[in-house]
Amino acid sequence: MIRAALGLGSNLGDRLGMLRAALRSLQRGGMAILEASDVYETPPWGVTDQPLFLNACVVAGTELSPEALLLCLKETEKKLGRKEGFRWGPRAIDLDILLYEDLLLDSPGLSIPHPRLAERPFVLRPLADIAPCWRSPRSGQTVEEMAKNIDPREMAQLLKIVPLRPGRTKG
Repeated sequence: MIRAALGLGSNLGDRLGMLRAALRSLQRGGMAILEASDVYETPPWGVTDQPLFLNACVVAGTELSPEALLLCLKETEKKLGRKEGFRWGPRAIDLDILLYEDLLLDSPGLSIPHPRLAERPFVLRPLADIAPCWRSPRSGQTVEEMAKNIDPREMAQLLKIVPLRPGRTKG
C-alpha cells in the first residue's frame, strides 16, 4: 500500500460536514485513512476576499497510481457538489495530493509534491501534526522544517477547531 498525504479544504456551506463527507467518501472508495489531523480555521490564500476556510490533512493508504488518485479526488469533489469557479476562489470542497511516498512528478496535469506545499501554512500546520518527518523529494526538507519556514504571524492566524475524525486526534 502506498502512502499519500492529502489536503482537504472547504469555505462554503457546512464546512466541517463537507470535510467529513469527503473523508467518508475516500474511505468508501477503498482508501485507508492512516492518520487524520485536526481541523483548522484558516484565512483564505491567494484570493483573500472570501469566507474563512476549514482545512485538514490525512495520510491515506492507497493502491491507486498518482493519476488515478487525482481522478478519484476530482470525482469526489464533483460528487460532493463542487462547482467550477475561479482559481483560489470559494469552494464547497477542495482535495489535493500533497505528497505521494517519495515520488517527484511533474506532468502537465499533476505535480507531486504539490507545487505550493512549502508556501501554505494551512496545509503545513495540519500535515506537520500527523507527518512531521515526511521529506519532500523536491526540497529535501521535512514537513516540520517547511512549516518552521512560514512567517510565525501567518501560522498564528490558524485556529485549531476539532479533530477531523470525531473522538480522535490522530490515527
